Amino acid sequence: MSWMDKIPEAARAYLETKRLDEVECVIADLPGIARGKAVPAAKWDKQQQFHLPNSIFFQTITGDWGEAAGEGGFTEPDMILRPDLDTASAAPWAADGTLQVIHDAYDQKGVPIGCSPRNVLKRVVALYEAEGWTPVVAPEMEFYLVGRNVDPAKPIEPMMGRTGRPAAARQAYSMTAVDEYGPVIDDIYEFAEIQGIEIDGITQEGGAGQLEINLRHGDPVKLADEIFYFKRLIREAALKHDCFATFMAKPIEGEPGSAMHVHHSVTDKRGHNIFTGPQGGETDDFFHFIGGLQEYLPSVIAVIAPYVNSYRRYVRDHAAPINLEWGRDNRTTGLRVPVAPPAARRVENRLAGMDCNPYLCIAASLACGYLGMKREIWPDKRYRGDAYEAEDEIPQGLYAALDLFDANADMHTVLGPEFARVYSIVKRAEYNEFLQVISPWEREHLLLNV
Repeated sequence: MSWMDKIPEAARAYLETKRLDEVECVIADLPGIARGKAVPAAKWDKQQQFHLPNSIFFQTITGDWGEAAGEGGFTEPDMILRPDLDTASAAPWAADGTLQVIHDAYDQKGVPIGCSPRNVLKRVVALYEAEGWTPVVAPEMEFYLVGRNVDPAKPIEPMMGRTGRPAAARQAYSMTAVDEYGPVIDDIYEFAEIQGIEIDGITQEGGAGQLEINLRHGDPVKLADEIFYFKRLIREAALKHDCFATFMAKPIEGEPGSAMHVHHSVTDKRGHNIFTGPQGGETDDFFHFIGGLQEYLPSVIAVIAPYVNSYRRYVRDHAAPINLEWGRDNRTTGLRVPVAPPAARRVENRLAGMDCNPYLCIAASLACGYLGMKREIWPDKRYRGDAYEAEDEIPQGLYAALDLFDANADMHTVLGPEFARVYSIVKRAEYNEFLQVISPWEREHLLLNV
């Protein structure tokens, strides 16, 4: 099997101890769900491409479809899926030897599918490369470990710790709290090591059963691939210990939401950080990147906060930003400049929820910074003090956010017109599905009182 010489070292090491039984051909849809097919190893060895219908990109989170097929109608033509062997990774929770391989989507003429999330991110990265820039990102992933919940009408509760007590809230950075779910974390570490994913650290966050995992900085597409894999890895580790891992933006009432903070820097062809000048000072590009985030983030909130639940995160004084202010070492601002040496100068976007599609979130955030640098947009004055005292600047719900997304033609040009068209249709279909569901709050307060 000559292709095995092209896969990462971690995948080869895994196959030294496991006989390869199956290859999972996977691709991320708009919500970031892994779609694809499982193929016997013998068949995989004989095929260089696979097929899936283009309708996988028209699905809502509920499994229904938006009317996004276009003029040709809903005929579901096959896309060509080509493997990226650099993404080959073990599925260590599988009983038999199994590899996962992320695929890229093309139409039958070989043109990249414009609404494929990985292609959207590659498109934005290519715009940077055309300017002689290399974007660098470092994501932080927050999530909850919760008790098994098979009844959607039942509130989500924290998982039971090793002491037999529910995971405690408001214990940020507590090592004792982390030890409560040590067996789950041990499996997360083990799975990540087998898959060749480097974790920078795990900490307890402020919510009951809420953790944060930081990944090393690097190439945007590679890091998005790792987050895509990581969500599945964490879910599988949790299931081994009779609990669920959830990446909902706001899973538990009264607890903080879960974010996916993204740190950004940009290097030139020599590998130098363009946010830092020859004498170590901040450059115009640094300020223009921030200016672009302030100018264009409102139009992509619908991408980085993609569900009705996402907007429950943006609550004043509740551990999530409510505006687009920027500050230095200030975690109340939406845009934060962390403490770092000049060579590592970066900007942290704190607005995205962990429920986002990692490819689309990183693409949207980079697109904002790109437009800022290209158009030399200067940011507002640095915010000093508690930014929760500033005015709200986040759309108050998904529908309002989609209106902003639809209105920004500049952003459509960067992310791709086909993506913008399909994304809006699918998300509006999803919102209409939500409107047909009557919530417990409505039954409690409206049934007999109105």
